[in-house]
Order: sequence, then C-alpha cells, then structure tokens
Amino acid sequence: MKNIYLKLLPIFLFTVLNSGAQEFKGIDKSPHDIVYYRANKITPPEIKVLYGRPQKKGRKIFGDLVPYGKIWRTGADEATEITFYKDVNFGGKDVKKGSYVLYTIPGEKEWTVILNKNLDAWGINGYDKRKDVVRVPAKVSRAEPVEAFSIGFKGKNDKLKMTLGWDITRVTVPIEIN
Repeated sequence: MKNIYLKLLPIFLFTVLNSGAQEFKGIDKSPHDIVYYRANKITPPEIKVLYGRPQKKGRKIFGDLVPYGKIWRTGADEATEITFYKDVNFGGKDVKKGSYVLYTIPGEKEWTVILNKNLDAWGINGYDKRKDVVRVPAKVSRAEPVEAFSIGFKGKNDKLKMTLGWDITRVTVPIEIN
C-alpha cells in the first residue's frame, strides 16, 4: 500500500503545483477591432468587419511595409473578416449575405479589393484565388495621416461607402444593401 502512495505522490504533486500555472499572453502589438454599419442606432447591424489594427510607428507603409502589387491581409495578424447580414452590391458586384475574408492588392493609384470565402485564415497563408467571390477596383485618395490602420463606413440608409485608411492613403468601396 505504501508503495502505491509513493508512486502516486509525484503525479499528485505535479498536478497540484501546475494547476495554477496558466499564463495569459500579453496584448497584441496590433490589437483587433470591430466596426459595424447600422442604418440607425436602433436597428441590428447590417455589416460587421473584424480586423487587426497595425500601427504606423514612423514607417513608410504602402510601397514598402505593404508592397504594391502583392496580396495583403488588409490589416494585421488574422485576415480581416467581413460579414454582410443582407445581400449587397459591393463595388458594383452582387454578393450574397454571409462572411468573407477581405483581402486587397494595393497599388499607387488603384487597389483591387477582394472578397474570399476561405474563412479563418491567418494573414495571407490561407489565401486561395479559386475561392475569390469578387474582385473590385478602388481608387486611392490622400488625406491626413492616420496612425493605426482603420476601416469605417459613411452613408445613409442602404447606400454607403466603406473606407480603408492608413497613413495618408484612403481607399473607398461603394456598398448598396439590398
């Protein structure tokens, strides 16, 4: 009997001593954010975007940190996810309600904005061109500098614009909610 206790004692001690040893990871360098579009303050959301918000930190962003002509996760870390709660017209193309990954291909004067159905991707590692739902062009404009990559909506009722902004670059995609 004493022999059994001696054999079980190390297992018991290991379990007890390590039971409180869980560690929580620190805050992400590029925290995630959520932006919603609602037609008004009392209605449920019609669009939701979950995205990472990298910081400029004095770096040259587009054409350097984010190269021109290459697929970008459109944010940081996890690929940006957009959910439409109703069918929409996204940049002139019809898209069914549902969730998609939002990728972009930045250019100096125009970007390609992509909705892809391969969800739960990390960065561009999960990108598969065969799963693109739509690709739409978006013109580049310039504005005051923004330190953290941001996504916002502006518009009324069912006609709005989604704007992507970082540093002095702005890219806007028109959206109509059906």
